[in-house]
Amino acid sequence: MKKLFFVLIITLLFLNTNGQYGKGDADVTSPAKAVFFEIGGPGLASINYDMRFTKSESGIGGRVGFGGFSIGTGTDRATLIFIPLGLNYLLGKDSKHYFELGAGATIVNANDGTSNSDFSSTFGHLNFGYRMQPKDGGFFFRAAINPVFGRGFFIPYYAGIAFGYKF
Repeated sequence: MKKLFFVLIITLLFLNTNGQYGKGDADVTSPAKAVFFEIGGPGLASINYDMRFTKSESGIGGRVGFGGFSIGTGTDRATLIFIPLGLNYLLGKDSKHYFELGAGATIVNANDGTSNSDFSSTFGHLNFGYRMQPKDGGFFFRAAINPVFGRGFFIPYYAGIAFGYKF
């Protein structure tokens, strides 16, 4: 499973070429990209990078994020780190408003402050939501229902909301 996550991250990085396709073509654009902060969703409280895998504003794309939280002090400190990874597909006709479908997995690392208490796991997530991303860049917004599931649990009505910048 960890190899799959590594391959997904490497794929996202390699597909993000300098934003140039055929450097002499003035009418060719780069894939849509966005950076956003999400509350809820598969990263709980996370900063994410999302991009399309084609030159289109819609279609298939992927996301990678980093989030989590820490509470307590000293040896009573508990820390959770979330790394959401996913593929998504945007459907829309007006170059601004989209229906987003997606699926992925989130890597979780937890530590309760003692040296031998690390915990690592993964859980899956789905994504059904609305996305607003202007064609020419600017304010980015998304709201989604994100069912989450893992070994022994399923939460169908989990949700997230995100704000950011599309470029």
